Amino acid sequence: MKVQNKNIVELLKSRSILKQEVYKKTLKQYCKFRKIIEAELEAFKEEINDERVRLKYDDNGDFETHAYVGSDVLVFNMHSNVFTFPDNSSIWKNSYIEEDKERGYFGVINVYNFLADSFLQKRMNDAGYLIGRIFINKDGHFMVEGKGELGYLFRNIRSNQFNEEAMKMIFEISVKHAAEFDLHTPPYQNVSIVNVMQIKSSTSAQELKTGKRLGFKFQYEEEKNI
Repeated sequence: MKVQNKNIVELLKSRSILKQEVYKKTLKQYCKFRKIIEAELEAFKEEINDERVRLKYDDNGDFETHAYVGSDVLVFNMHSNVFTFPDNSSIWKNSYIEEDKERGYFGVINVYNFLADSFLQKRMNDAGYLIGRIFINKDGHFMVEGKGELGYLFRNIRSNQFNEEAMKMIFEISVKHAAEFDLHTPPYQNVSIVNVMQIKSSTSAQELKTGKRLGFKFQYEEEKNI
């Protein structure tokens, strides 16, 4: 029993320390990323120089950044927990991860796309879409799971360092991805019935759910044939 207890204690210590290291690294990189996003928006302002094109940076606490770009807002959200992958995931067959299993624990930064008016007008029913997930390990290496270019440009975790160049690329690709997909009118049957409160309310227009379809289906949607 003493041997077993000792093994459990060692496991708890090592795993807890690892997760703290991953969290600390992710937070440090996320703070740098925020500065890059703000600088990129300022650079866009100088190039565009048109007040009709919304370009705005905003923080929502320590773990969330809002980048307003035209009619969209990109939300970069750092999760406060550390994650790994299931035992049957192909990531464990990656030679870089095989060399050190601790490299398979990640902090996560989620990238969401919303309509800017959804935030500015506080339309709480509006939908946003996850367009990418950035996974950062204890060594500052990263990979991205996402749509479009985000889904294939950042696969090589061995060589990917989450540095300033990578941060700029990810932000610019996210902006491009959001800008290329326009607002689609919802199906008629989805908006054909409203209640009296929605119509009478001075904010009735904001209470009808709005969101962009980004021109693709996520894997879980394809599986459910949505």
